[in-house]
Amino acid sequence: MIRILSFCLLILSQSAAAQTLLVLGDSLSAGYQMPIEKSWPSLLEPNVVSASPIERVINASISGDTSGNGLHRLPALLEQHSPDWVFIELGANDGLRGFPPKQVRNNLAKLITLSQESGANVAIMQIQIPPNYGQRYSKAFADIYLTLSKEMQIPLIPFFMEKVVLTEGWMMSDGLHPNEIAQPWIAEFMTEQLLPHLNKQG
Repeated sequence: MIRILSFCLLILSQSAAAQTLLVLGDSLSAGYQMPIEKSWPSLLEPNVVSASPIERVINASISGDTSGNGLHRLPALLEQHSPDWVFIELGANDGLRGFPPKQVRNNLAKLITLSQESGANVAIMQIQIPPNYGQRYSKAFADIYLTLSKEMQIPLIPFFMEKVVLTEGWMMSDGLHPNEIAQPWIAEFMTEQLLPHLNKQG
């Protein structure tokens, strides 16, 4: 009887410790023009499951999404999945469309706040846009993420595209998206960046 009770308590403890990571992104995370199982969030899942409390990675990324689109979708995602972690990879489409940095910042701040109010921890990716948009705009855009990370005390994850765009054979012909060959490296990079945060207690 004691053994059975101990076993049940162990199962309940493991279940309570199991956590969910929600990836909220755009085409950079959605597996653009490839099978979803080839995308880096899918490849990330076994890495973090084996080395952190995360038991499931939910890829809620949609190609073409802006920060505003993500803000519209997030409440339903939080209600449906009750994630323990939300990783935000949004803003690239805002920047490519020349949206005002203040608007992007406000949307991202709301995404972070909504996630935290639901009880989730949050990490955000540093997004950068091509320099041909002008140094002033590019800097103002990049500063959004650094400022939010500091003010809202959340992890800022480096932009994986910096490595991808410089590696021959890793980009699609459109010059904007990582191809299938790049996905395993991105998954390993994201594992390395996220694990220290996913494993923090409290």
